[in-house]
Amino acid sequence: MTAPVPSEVTAAILAAVTRTRFEDLPAATVRHAKQRITDIVGCVIGGADTAGSPELRSLLVARGGRPCATVLPSGERLPTAPAAFANAIAARGNDFGVLIPYIGTTPVWSHISESTVPAALAVAESTGASGRELITALVLGDDLAARLTAGATYVPGAGWDSPGLVNKFGVAAIAGRLLGLDELRLRDAFGIVLHQLGGTFQAIDAGAHTFKLAQGLAARDGIEAAELAAHGWTGSADPFFGPNGYIDMYCDGVDLDVVADGLGAVFHGDATFKPYPACRFTHSAIDCALEISARLREAGAGARQIGRIHLDVAPMHVDSPLDQPFAPGRNPQGHAIFSLRYAAASALLRGRAALADYTEEAVGDPAVAALADRVSITGGRPMATPEAATLTVGLRDGTSLTASRDTATGNPLSSPLSAARIEAKFRANWCFTGMLEPARADDALELLGRLDEVDDLAELTAILVRP
Repeated sequence: MTAPVPSEVTAAILAAVTRTRFEDLPAATVRHAKQRITDIVGCVIGGADTAGSPELRSLLVARGGRPCATVLPSGERLPTAPAAFANAIAARGNDFGVLIPYIGTTPVWSHISESTVPAALAVAESTGASGRELITALVLGDDLAARLTAGATYVPGAGWDSPGLVNKFGVAAIAGRLLGLDELRLRDAFGIVLHQLGGTFQAIDAGAHTFKLAQGLAARDGIEAAELAAHGWTGSADPFFGPNGYIDMYCDGVDLDVVADGLGAVFHGDATFKPYPACRFTHSAIDCALEISARLREAGAGARQIGRIHLDVAPMHVDSPLDQPFAPGRNPQGHAIFSLRYAAASALLRGRAALADYTEEAVGDPAVAALADRVSITGGRPMATPEAATLTVGLRDGTSLTASRDTATGNPLSSPLSAARIEAKFRANWCFTGMLEPARADDALELLGRLDEVDDLAELTAILVRP
């Protein structure tokens, strides 16, 4: 078999993004895209008041500009890119959105939808696109971001945060498609994106608001790149695989077969629907803690009987940001959602892992802090199963309880979330901020479920904003 030629792969990407029709999409691809949109719309609404979102919204509203797209659910109208920026920040606000596509049985470690869905909604609204056009653009952008992530070999230890890299290309594909760019102008848009790339895991280390900034900047910058290209800006001949291009500058290499295989016919997108509002790599620990918490309640025991807590995880999580002492700083929620110690302690104490358990008030509960201080962490689970966790809780009477998971709830291969549970998650997000009437969630779910039949997205926007 002849190896793919980089320039030909780039040409195939451009052709796929500009020529693929809605009718070319498999029914399952459309169904999954609507589920991703539903999940992220819920997360935007649930994250609208999370620390950092109101401040950004206030800044963007003060700047003003031509009202083209809507900030959800507060209803402000802003230019397209700033509206997408605000909504993407809210989407990542509780770290609750769908993530991690799978190519076959191989996970693609990425956060794509929290950038691409808000961007697609904003550009579709501003251009008057139909639901079918929105879904087509989103599928193509998500697929490109997934392929670029799966095919790239990232520099070990470099600290790049992928939403600040591949998501911008995905968003540029979405915006370019909805703006009607031809292949040459779309290539220009990708070349402009090349000069906008960035993003670092340092924010996760610090538990700072900026952990979600790359997510929002990807939505904003990808749209602006497409708009610049539409207005005549030019870009490089091969922003992906050329000299000093994306792969050359940010990666150790690329498997072009992974990028090219099935391009334009097979479409990849985020497939791991999160059950808990926290970093995915805390979810198996939460699953284990919830099991043990239930067993404690059945036995008539409680947190006061707990003496020690030991968590065994995959070795890459030891001495990582997830393995820091539990010491909430200036952004308590941002610290808690990336803390294995908090995840285990909170779920053990409360018997749940809900949005309310990651508020500043909940994170500051001294009872949770006391339990979190008792959590020791080792890296004895296999490197090949980064989701795996084993939790052992030692009781003061000398007995112990153990729970173990190889994968967490929501893994699409082993324990996918049901459609009913995805809807329940949407309702929880819908009600969390109190901005929207709970009864209207049914109308929103019904409309999102038939988004491919909607000709005017103003119908959707009207449901998603507070009266």
